[in-house]
Amino acid sequence: MSQYVVLIYEDEAGYVAGGAELWAEVGAEHGTFGEANEKAIVGGNALQPTGTATSIRADASGSPVVTDGPFAETKEALGGFYLIEAADLDEAIAIAKQVPARFGGVEVRPVMVIG
Repeated sequence: MSQYVVLIYEDEAGYVAGGAELWAEVGAEHGTFGEANEKAIVGGNALQPTGTATSIRADASGSPVVTDGPFAETKEALGGFYLIEAADLDEAIAIAKQVPARFGGVEVRPVMVIG
């Protein structure tokens, strides 16, 4: 089995507009996804909104500079992820197609094995 990360990118504005009722609906959808794929899911988490992000980049001298805000300003932001195990990329994609992402989509990436 190989491991894959399913990255969930969505427009946060949809959740802000939808309020608590939408959060509850989507939470239930993720619960259903989790139950249907519990053997494949190794881990995962939702992330706080991009407004809570802190970015660190090197300046011209190579010294780290810390700034408030996300790494990049985009319409769709990384909102969470699942770490899954699958026999191959096709199986990982089949699982990822089930991930709720009402306001965006998902990206599947194999985990690099080092060593």
